[in-house]
Amino acid sequence: MKIGITCYPTYGGSGVVAAELGLELAARGHQVHFISYARPIRLDVSATPGAAANIHYHEVEVTTYPLFTYPPYTLALASRMAEVAEAEHLDLLHVHYAIPHSVSAYLARAMMAGPRNGRRLPFVTTLHGTDITLVGGDHSYLPITRFAIEQSDGVTAISRYLRETTIREFDIARDIRVIYNFVNCELYRPQRDPAERARLAPDGEPLIAHLSNFRPVKRIGDVVETFAIVRGEMKARLVMIGEGPERGNAEYVARKMGVEHDVLFLGTQDNVHRLLPLMDVLLLPSRTESFGLAALEAMACGAIPVATRVGGVPEVISDGVDGFLAEVGDVQTMAQRILRLLREPKLRKEMAESARFTAETRFCSTLIIPQYEEYYRRVLA
Repeated sequence: MKIGITCYPTYGGSGVVAAELGLELAARGHQVHFISYARPIRLDVSATPGAAANIHYHEVEVTTYPLFTYPPYTLALASRMAEVAEAEHLDLLHVHYAIPHSVSAYLARAMMAGPRNGRRLPFVTTLHGTDITLVGGDHSYLPITRFAIEQSDGVTAISRYLRETTIREFDIARDIRVIYNFVNCELYRPQRDPAERARLAPDGEPLIAHLSNFRPVKRIGDVVETFAIVRGEMKARLVMIGEGPERGNAEYVARKMGVEHDVLFLGTQDNVHRLLPLMDVLLLPSRTESFGLAALEAMACGAIPVATRVGGVPEVISDGVDGFLAEVGDVQTMAQRILRLLREPKLRKEMAESARFTAETRFCSTLIIPQYEEYYRRVLA
């Protein structure tokens, strides 16, 4: 198949999933064309054997003009989608994040069906979470989000929680297929590099990681507060992977709590699959998560997630088996769970093995990518 993929290319779950889906599809022989204003951050063809020859990128250029207070990206994207579909004979478009990508795909489909081309260009919309729970729920965007979902030729959601939320909040009657997020279990695996581990923990300290786009919903302050409680009981280091608007607040809280020398800010990283195996625990205290991709990536690498019991996270983590769950804002419980893991090597080893087993048996790309292929064939039929 020839598939056009559009996503937000910056750091965030939807862009990560879209990029890695494209790589997996390309490795399986499909022609994949990314259409966006920038190349997706996780689009590393060197990490996926066989993908390079089938990956293509088409930039969307947005015109700035004094008449426009805001550049009309939705229209520029629709036009570029139609151009690429015509030039490359795309079979379908797959857009990630409903607003504005599904609206642009709807316009591109209408353009392709016109007298100039007269052919069908179906599109699939994948809902990732905040496009529904935050953006789509805004009164200004609710009608257009509902319209775009209803007009999509296929709709998928990354968890049962997100599907049920979408149906309830938008009064959607159409079918929404749940296809979980995934991880490449060959790339993300427990393969600790002692030299790299020593660089981050020169005195052999346990390593606690946080991985996100540092938005308010991730409750970055809770990450540092939880770590400060752990650090008050034993030596440890906190590794902050990512970038975003809450970084300054995290640095402030670290200084306020006197742990700034044990908190490492690494910024946005392309080699997450090399960093996570170095970690003992991943801390994810979000206010809401539709799936919890960072937790899954950590689990595949043998790092144990300690997360909040919100949204779709309980569909990924079984509390006390392959990770721990706590209530939002309960930094004391999260800290105690981490301390228990760090103080009990046998428990940590058992849970790390269970976390890897969960990733391998439920969420490996070898299990999930065929579900997307089958869904594409269904839409095309």
